[in-house]
Amino acid sequence: MSDADATDTPVLDTVALMTAASVGNCTLPPRELMLVRLAALVAVGAPPASYLANTGVAVDVGITLADAQDVLVATAPIVGTARVVTAAGNIARALGFIIEGLVEAELEAELDELEAEDAG
Repeated sequence: MSDADATDTPVLDTVALMTAASVGNCTLPPRELMLVRLAALVAVGAPPASYLANTGVAVDVGITLADAQDVLVATAPIVGTARVVTAAGNIARALGFIIEGLVEAELEAELDELEAEDAG
């Protein structure tokens, strides 16, 4: 790997290292850790991309949409309604990106099948 390759994603690499250090130094169970991270994203007014970056792990540890709603309800008195409404919209946008990606992948797979049938 060249030096240029190593620095192509310095921001993402830094975030990944920070996340790994945080997880490695935290004794919370994974599910609780993701609930805390979700609350922190709400508190700082995170954009959809931040929710998107945490969605896979959150789902893997059993976080549900109902859990996310509970976090929004729990944080509302502390961070305020404007921030909670913004967070709800950003979570919805992040989920929309995931759904859009899944639909595109499914359509591409169907297209590949049709092309294989036509070739065969």
